[in-house]
Amino acid sequence: MELLVVSLASLLAGFVDSIVGGGGLILMPALFATFPNAAPATLLGTNKATSIWGTAMATLQYSRRVTLPWHALLPAAGAGFVASLGGAWLVTQVSPDFLRKFMPVLLVAVLIYTLAKKELGRHHAPRFSGGFEVAVACGIGAVVGFYDGFFGPGTGSFFVFLIVRLLGYDFLHASASAKLLNTATNLSALILFSFKGHVWWHFAVFMAVANVAGSLLGTHMALKHGTGFVRGAFLLVVSALICKTAYDAFLR
Repeated sequence: MELLVVSLASLLAGFVDSIVGGGGLILMPALFATFPNAAPATLLGTNKATSIWGTAMATLQYSRRVTLPWHALLPAAGAGFVASLGGAWLVTQVSPDFLRKFMPVLLVAVLIYTLAKKELGRHHAPRFSGGFEVAVACGIGAVVGFYDGFFGPGTGSFFVFLIVRLLGYDFLHASASAKLLNTATNLSALILFSFKGHVWWHFAVFMAVANVAGSLLGTHMALKHGTGFVRGAFLLVVSALICKTAYDAFLR
């Protein structure tokens, strides 16, 4: 029964995550509710071992239909990988609790800004090219990658927002790009968790299959319905993240 519950949660998480990020909003609470006595690090590691397959599959699916700026994204993925390791190391030295009350405020600002800028991310108009685009992309990868290793909630959504806002991509291209960067940060964290023995592989294998199935469905819908659909999903996920992070910070 436990495997069935977390596999269904993983299926839904893969679906949401492939569109705009935020799958952890579904899978992590399911893991903590199903295994209340497990070590948090083990559940976090199992989540990474599961979600990395969905994000990797989404990256592959998007790359077949959406033209991605690999010259900028590959270095950015490398920056995210290294920064995520740094963040994961720092969290072993310093508690991230101080971020809990800041997160809902930041997410509210992202939501308000996106709603106010009605044309934000509706048209694909890259703002930079060449080395400067690479530099900005690497900056995004490094900042969000470090955050993912150190704290984590909303990583995919932050990637999408910053790619739209700073690089000028539409939401569909931004979501596709974010999947590659998120795969790199997930891999970085997974290596660390695996090295420390914090992965339940006997659960992760089945959950990964479900996550990939959800990811394939979500990617298909995003490609079929385009930027407007992804933008709407982004607003919905950010709203849900605000509720979740506010509850964790102020009510729990």
